[in-house]
Amino acid sequence: MPSVSGVNALDFFTARLTFQTDVSDVQAALAGGADRFVLVDSRSDAAWAQGHLPGAVHLPTAEIAARASTLIPAGSNVVTYCWGPGCNGATRAAAEFARLGYPVREMLGGIEYWTREGFPVATATGELVQPADPLTAPAGIACAC
Repeated sequence: MPSVSGVNALDFFTARLTFQTDVSDVQAALAGGADRFVLVDSRSDAAWAQGHLPGAVHLPTAEIAARASTLIPAGSNVVTYCWGPGCNGATRAAAEFARLGYPVREMLGGIEYWTREGFPVATATGELVQPADPLTAPAGIACAC
């Protein structure tokens, strides 16, 4: 494997930390009331109805350019999410918000890892909480990363 420049690596990883966040950090920010932001679910209507993060705004990627300004005040910090790590929908949604001038971050892991870590999902019948997957959020063990 070819070597890479340490400076280029630092720039790359710093950029990732600037423009991405993860489900645990989003949950902690929501629970703590700090770092006010608008959480945007960029999935389809059917996916939203199946379940979404409590407090999220539903705005499918294809509708962001036309509807963002009516739902999200200009200058608001935005965090986008979609299905999970196998989906780049949150990335596409974040790019749309960036084009409109919003400060934006992508939530890595999407609703899949939100659910796998045992965080609540809003449904038409109320909030649903499933036990955490021990391979993604081991009980009693902090990641400490």
